[in-house]
Formats: sequence, structure tokens, C-alpha cells
Amino acid sequence: MEYVTLNNGVKMPMAGIGTFLLSPDEAEASVLAALECGYRLIDTANAYVNEKAVGRAMKRSGLKREEIFLETKLWPSFYEQDDAVEKTLKRLDTDYIDLLLIHQPAGNYMAGYRLMEQAYREGKVRAIGLSNFTPAQIREILDVREVKPAVLQTEVHPYSQEKELKEFLAKEGIVIQAWYPLGHGDKALIEKPLFTELGKKYGKSNAQIILRWHIQAGNIVIPGSKNPDHIKDNFDLFDFSLTEEEMAEIAATDQKKRYYVSTPQMLNAYAEMVPPVDEQK
Repeated sequence: MEYVTLNNGVKMPMAGIGTFLLSPDEAEASVLAALECGYRLIDTANAYVNEKAVGRAMKRSGLKREEIFLETKLWPSFYEQDDAVEKTLKRLDTDYIDLLLIHQPAGNYMAGYRLMEQAYREGKVRAIGLSNFTPAQIREILDVREVKPAVLQTEVHPYSQEKELKEFLAKEGIVIQAWYPLGHGDKALIEKPLFTELGKKYGKSNAQIILRWHIQAGNIVIPGSKNPDHIKDNFDLFDFSLTEEEMAEIAATDQKKRYYVSTPQMLNAYAEMVPPVDEQK
């Protein structure tokens, strides 16, 4: 495993499992499988409606709580609820969260950020950050924050490498975390001949080559899967390294092509949507 040190000194694993679009049963099984094969970073969110299942898997793993880096996100409709963090802790059945993010720049996200800062000061959260924020929105947070965001979770993959964004974040001491690290399953990306050639050279799959590129580029990755074999393969990334020339070849594939593009209408809808968190198994 490789780690990155966040701007407050907290060490975070660079590879983990995501639970987006997994049902509670799928999330519990996937997280347990991931922890059994060495993963120590788990990503979930209020909106995924599987936090209880993630908490159960952590308990079932038999690992000590401090061995697991747990990350979750506050949803916009909860930003103005004073007990939003407490309720999140209760669903996860844990005393603290390692990294808590604002999920979307929708609704009163300043209120949400203040909630996270308070939780950080109270020791309920070890680090805080943002998800899906633009540089202008990040700057808005930086101008008023008391606790600096440590991580930005956003879409990053070989076709959307976000080089300018990463330069901005590096100057601010903020680490980038990639969702859709494999490009939303785009076969044109994953089956690109470059990745096939490198896979043959290193005895790895195309997906493993892409995930290794992320890690060497400084991107934390959280690929999601409910397939035990894929979960295992997505973590088998630490016994080889790409050369500088190979990293440069992959860097040259950037198309600034995103698969998810936010709109004001979408953000307004997010602010109105209330995930059925109290109904989850």
C-alpha cells in the first residue's frame, strides 16, 4: 500500500473501494471482501444509502477501527441540519470519520462546511474536504474557512486528467481523489492499445495499468465493484511501477473529456432531494 500525507498530517491510503450505486447487501459484501484482501480505505456517502451496511462490514472484518480509513460525504439537504454529522456517525456505527466531504456544491454548502469544521474541532472527523467543486467554488471556501480542506474528490481519468485543477490544488496543499478513475467503464478508454501493450509488459490488466498511473500521478483512487475478482485485481497495484516515459505517454492521452457535467438545474435538484437514509437496511 502507498499513502499520501494530507495537509493536516493525516496519512491516507492511495487506493480504496468505492460504494457508489451498490445496494446495502452489495456494499456490505464488497467492503468485507475488500478489507479481507488488504484494502484499508472505504468511500461511501449519505446519498448512497448504504452507510449502515458499510459500518456492518467494518465490524464483521474483525479489524480494529484505527486500521480502517473511512470516508463519507454530507448530502446538500442535510447541510443545515445541526445533527447531520451525528446522524452520519450513528449510521456508520463509529465514533469518528477519517475524512468527511461536502458532496455537492449545492444548497447552503457554506453551512455544511461549518458543520464539518465543528466536527473536526470536536474530534469526530480527522480531515475534511470537498467533492465536485470547481476552482472558483474551492476559492470561495478557502476565503472563509477556519479548517483547510484536505481533499477534493472529482472525476479524473486518462481522458480527463484535470492538469490545471491539480496545479491549483497543489499550490493550496489539497490532494485530488479520482472517482470514475477508469472513465465510467468506457471501453474506448480502457481498451486503448497503449494500456494493452503496457499490460502485456507488466503482466497486468488494462484497468490495473490505469489505476497504477493514477497512483504515480498522485491521484487517490476508489474504483467500485461488487465482483470479488475485480475487487482483488483493483488492489493489486503495488508490485510494479510505470516508467517516466510511460507516464508521459499516458499524460498525452488527455482529451479533457468528462462523463459527468454538473448544471445549475442539477445542483438545484440535489439541494431538494432527500436521500432515504432512515430507510436503509
